[in-house]
Amino acid sequence: MQTVEKWDVFEVVLPGASAGNPFTDYTIHGTFTGPQEQKTVDGFYDGDGRWVVRFMPSFEGEYTWRVEGSFADAPSEGRFLVTAPSEGNHGPVRVANTYHFAYEDGTPYYSIGTTCYVWELQSDEQIAQTLESLREARFNKIRFCILPKHYDYNLGEPRSYPYEGTPMDSSILTPENFLDYFGKVNDSRFDYTRFNPAHFRHIEKCILALRDLGIEADLIVMHPYDRWGFSLMTPEQDDLYWRYVLARFSCYRNVWWSLANEYDILPKTLQDWERYAAIICEKDVYGHLRSIHHCIHCYDYSRPWITHCSVQRTDLYKTAELTGELRERYRKPVVMDEIAYEGNIQHGWGNLTGEEMLRRFWETACRGGYPGHGETMLKEDQVLWWSHGGRLRGESWKRFGFLLDILKETPGLGLQPISAHWDEVTAIPQQPGVAEETGYRLCYYSFMRPSFREFYLDDDSRWEVEVIDTWNMTIEKRGVFTGRFRVDLPGRPYMAIRLRKAR
Repeated sequence: MQTVEKWDVFEVVLPGASAGNPFTDYTIHGTFTGPQEQKTVDGFYDGDGRWVVRFMPSFEGEYTWRVEGSFADAPSEGRFLVTAPSEGNHGPVRVANTYHFAYEDGTPYYSIGTTCYVWELQSDEQIAQTLESLREARFNKIRFCILPKHYDYNLGEPRSYPYEGTPMDSSILTPENFLDYFGKVNDSRFDYTRFNPAHFRHIEKCILALRDLGIEADLIVMHPYDRWGFSLMTPEQDDLYWRYVLARFSCYRNVWWSLANEYDILPKTLQDWERYAAIICEKDVYGHLRSIHHCIHCYDYSRPWITHCSVQRTDLYKTAELTGELRERYRKPVVMDEIAYEGNIQHGWGNLTGEEMLRRFWETACRGGYPGHGETMLKEDQVLWWSHGGRLRGESWKRFGFLLDILKETPGLGLQPISAHWDEVTAIPQQPGVAEETGYRLCYYSFMRPSFREFYLDDDSRWEVEVIDTWNMTIEKRGVFTGRFRVDLPGRPYMAIRLRKAR
């Protein structure tokens, strides 16, 4: 009997019809039944007469499967055994307690993400370097596109296209005229009803590589940065694309759905976005995390299909500072997926210092949200991490693992901001009762630089005090105090104090 571990992928591959247009002329689906669940999922055509149905089991035990297709004379069926998950396999990420995440097995998940739009559409060597950079930086989420991207610093052709056909001649593109081709089909010749399975197989390979590194794949399904016509497809073509993407990728435990990057500059209506969301909710039987990213105006994150807020900066200066307001308005996890980029390019969104990027990370985390990194450090080769991946060249990424370790040491599940001094951000555990039991407080001073801080919390508790240098990544123990006490600081920015009740 075939075996697969819990939250892994069981795959049924069958020969079938390929005449006409198999992407529109035929259907296939499978029903998978175990001791505690039964799910029916769509399959897909994978080229060369090969039809595939995939399933992610959520429980251990013996399952049966039955696959049926509109082209088959008789159904196929069988059995398989689901075993315990291996080390590092914690299942999909879920919303755990209104504002925070956990894996399905209950392990807390603290998102430390990055954006790298088309890293997977580069050369094998570049992809390998990106994966190594992600591992070294300890990112545990990456946003990237399924479709190729056209924009400044990204004018080359991708390694593959999602549809059969040929692109326009990209040799005519220059840094000066690229906007002339923005959102225009021009002379591209693609059939938007015939997918290129090799394109999607390659993305699956990249999703699995991320999974093996413990990294969530936040898939951007649509975006406006286009010269091939993918952003201008008809509603019928859009829906066909959505169903194909969902059939192929829903089975992977590390997938998140981002309906769009900058939805509000795409030529789509709110009714379109709600229709796409309905397709996800129907076809993704596993309930992966879902959100939508904006350019100017936030989507209505109170919509029931949205699991978390995916936020781009809405102010030149304030980004992380809005985390608490968004938490309370929408009562959902807030992921600051785009708080601008550490870099040196001419665009205002791409020239933060490393210090400012790290400050926004700590501000977001201490305000009860989850920060997202991006990098646009321009060198002679014109390769930017923001789009191509490769090597990280900035300074902030070296310091995110330090923050992640501190978040993992937080009692309970996640942080919430509390009222404190006006010039600091103070967080305590979100989980009821944990803050009182542990007395845990994390006080962050951002770009302020006090030389000392005085505390009075109660008369009797003994408080263990640590001074944290977030830039230099040091933790200095200062002793145990009772009643009113003073903590000396070095008088430089990006410092924090952590307080815990001594045992």
